[in-house]
Amino acid sequence: MTPPAPPSPLGGLRSDLSASITVFLIAVPLSLGLALATGAPLQAGLVAAAVGGIVAGSLGGAPLQVSGAATSLVVVTAGLVDRYGWRATCAITVLAGLAQLTLGALRVARAALAVSPAIVHGMLAGIGTVIAVGQLHVVLGGAPQSSTLANIAALPGQLLRSHPATPLLGALTAAVLLCWPRLRGRAGRLRAVPAPLVAVALATAVSAWHTVPRVELPEWRMPVLPQFPEGPVLGIAAAVLTVMLVAGMESLLSAVAVDALQAGRPGPHAPPARLDRELLGQGLSNVLSGLLGGLPIAGGAMRGSANVAAGARTRRATILHGGWVVVCAGLGAGALEAIPLASLAALVMVVGVRMVSFAHIRHVQRHREFPVYAVTLGGVVLLGVLEGVIAGGAVAAVLALSRLTRTRVRVTEEPGCHRVRVTGQLTFLAVPRLSRALAQMPAGSNVVVELDGSFMDHAAHEALRAWCDRHRSRGGRAVLGDGAGRTVSEPAAAHACRPWTPWRNHHCTRPVSGGTPATSEGQLIGGVSAFQRNTAPLVREELARLAHEGQSPRHLFLTCADSRLVTSMITSSGPGDLFTVRNVGNMVPLPGAEAACDSVAAAVEYAVDVLRVSGITVCGHSGCGAMQALLGSDHEPGAPTPLARWLRHGRPALARLRQPHSAGAGRVTLAERHAADEAERLALVNVVTQLDHLTAHPCVARRIADGGLRLHGMYFHVAEAQAYLLDPATGVFTAVSPDHAALRPGPATMGGLEPDGTAVSAPAGATTSAPGHDTSPSPGPETEWVRPAQAAPMSGAGRKTEGAAQRSKPFLLRGLVRVRQDW
Repeated sequence: MTPPAPPSPLGGLRSDLSASITVFLIAVPLSLGLALATGAPLQAGLVAAAVGGIVAGSLGGAPLQVSGAATSLVVVTAGLVDRYGWRATCAITVLAGLAQLTLGALRVARAALAVSPAIVHGMLAGIGTVIAVGQLHVVLGGAPQSSTLANIAALPGQLLRSHPATPLLGALTAAVLLCWPRLRGRAGRLRAVPAPLVAVALATAVSAWHTVPRVELPEWRMPVLPQFPEGPVLGIAAAVLTVMLVAGMESLLSAVAVDALQAGRPGPHAPPARLDRELLGQGLSNVLSGLLGGLPIAGGAMRGSANVAAGARTRRATILHGGWVVVCAGLGAGALEAIPLASLAALVMVVGVRMVSFAHIRHVQRHREFPVYAVTLGGVVLLGVLEGVIAGGAVAAVLALSRLTRTRVRVTEEPGCHRVRVTGQLTFLAVPRLSRALAQMPAGSNVVVELDGSFMDHAAHEALRAWCDRHRSRGGRAVLGDGAGRTVSEPAAAHACRPWTPWRNHHCTRPVSGGTPATSEGQLIGGVSAFQRNTAPLVREELARLAHEGQSPRHLFLTCADSRLVTSMITSSGPGDLFTVRNVGNMVPLPGAEAACDSVAAAVEYAVDVLRVSGITVCGHSGCGAMQALLGSDHEPGAPTPLARWLRHGRPALARLRQPHSAGAGRVTLAERHAADEAERLALVNVVTQLDHLTAHPCVARRIADGGLRLHGMYFHVAEAQAYLLDPATGVFTAVSPDHAALRPGPATMGGLEPDGTAVSAPAGATTSAPGHDTSPSPGPETEWVRPAQAAPMSGAGRKTEGAAQRSKPFLLRGLVRVRQDW
């Protein structure tokens, strides 16, 4: 089979070009609005957008992140401009960039991710509050005051003397920004135009008949070099530290967020973010922006998410966006000067309001960190960004210490046992209280110790272990459990066997009394008893959920009934994961055949049409008795026994094996070695044959044509404990390694093989159509070819797999790789 063609470079360029224009249309009004909010020259916002796009886009470690004037630094920059002046603020930006370069060279970028999310969200919410209150004055036709409290105090007077037109322009801008994403139906197509562009353009058109304050861009000239600020060294150092930390933290967190966004979309992805390189790129951008008279730069989640949503594939989109900003600043100054200031202020005000996220508040409340969030928010609003972050960090440290030391130990007596419940973290500080409680336990009693916490230090662990050993030596029973009452630990003698230990070596399931030989019935009851004792408490909650919601497996696993083949062990699957069909020889009888089996066909139909599984795997294995029986006898029509009649479904595989074939590529075999004997070769060919039989079932063929089902072949070598996956393009079974590359969804195919084992190939760029279906003329990297079954000819279909079908193979591979790693 010819592999699908790689994505066209021209197609990627078109996507990047389209995305760059979208982000540019968002960045220009936003950059002007942020410059207005800080009191800096308006072109400083455009300088930051251009430098951030070109420099950070070229050199940064997050290809799809879009950098520019930092929303989170509006309050800080406004304070610096007011205190030191604009040229000194540019010098502070340069120093902050140098500090970021140093941290990036030291590779400490990931340390920013260790900051409590409550502090980050509180800081952003506080900055958003300050921005919104300050820009409300501009919307009303005035100017913001030096602090949030002063802005709030001056608001009544500003309302009384507000400009007659600017509040209406601000309200119009805010209304468009809030309502534009909610357009539905045919009007929803307009959402392709960015909301900020529509809002500012509409407000500019409406303001054409009014005299209102507008954008004033001074004449462009060579930038004046920054001037080192005058003042106390500690104050300057604090300013540099604040700009560096806030800009760096926003950039790194935004890079992680953009990575998560692009991971959730189909198609080729840009490389994952390299945070140290991103910090170096941000540092160099801030150095150049400060030297050229621009605002401090940071990566922004809003611009980055817009870039991903617009279809950007590479860093070209970010760089092109910076180029468009340069072109606009040089050629479109007249159009920019028609924008009313009230519209830009309303745009920034809405951005500030959105920074106060109720989803974040619920998140921190759920994790009992709302005090940290509230103190950080209040500190930023009342004191400043750096002061607010320090206050939030102090509260977070106090809460952590409080939780670490707040431990409650309660003892209750219940029928048949004593229960010791430990609530909170178990550290050396709680050992005296725990020891006093455990000393009350009578010798020989049953004791359950519930640990309702997430941490236990070494001293507490040793004290608890010593007491357990001592109590058990006196004839007692001690069980450790968690807060939900599930067993965590029992005496070693109670359960020392692995889940896959055979009965003959299993100490936990042997009959206790009499020393008589274990019968199969007694061993079975012993195994069920061990399950009730050791496993049932752990799975009861999950099984109760499945019983309530019903089963919804993602995969049908069809394999042999051989007792050595444990499907849950091979795939690391649990309850509700696999819909399993087992029979002798992993056979799939052809529909309508003389000896067709309704049992297998019914299971396949139920899995495909009712359960809507997204994948079917046929799994053969080494040492299969059915294959050996096929090689050793004829099984002609009229065979005298049910087993012989059943094995006739394997005769097509035997016929395929014995047909002449050319050596080399296309022969069904193992990648790492030759098949050990004819029985192993037949087992491999049988997997391919039964996959062909599956495609002859109408329900399977229909789902494959719709792109909702994928078929996979697997072979398990029992002695090696090694699973192999079929590559239908070559007919080769390849071993699954612990770090198998197919863990990442990628190009996957499913096809049939010719009777001699040669893979069916499809011409590049060609497709065939199932009746009533239209297919794309050029299969992309996610296109799969499906060959019709020989016994029931039908059209194959080249379809792009979507939804759950793309996840079926990685789901099985994750399980197989986990098994290889565990073993």
